[in-house]
Amino acid sequence: MKLSNDRPLGEVLKELIETYRLEGKLNEMKVIHSWEKVVGDMIARHTKDLYIRNGKLFVKIDSPALKNELTYSTSSIVERLNAEAGCKVIEEIIFT
Repeated sequence: MKLSNDRPLGEVLKELIETYRLEGKLNEMKVIHSWEKVVGDMIARHTKDLYIRNGKLFVKIDSPALKNELTYSTSSIVERLNAEAGCKVIEEIIFT
């Protein structure tokens, strides 16, 4: 019997992601890319930078008043971002 190397692309990609331990970084990118969807267009326009380090999402906002308002809804935003990613990626948000 001849062995075949034919495998579905999804299976090969999943194996590649596991081998190179890229799942965490991919989930972080899901969170960053879903920022505008979760917070809306107006807040996204005032967002100047986003990055994740050690389970914390750092968000640079150019409006002090908006930054103050966002601090009150941090836990809600964290929940919605993690839901978009499909797993717990971030634990807190730090507005700068």
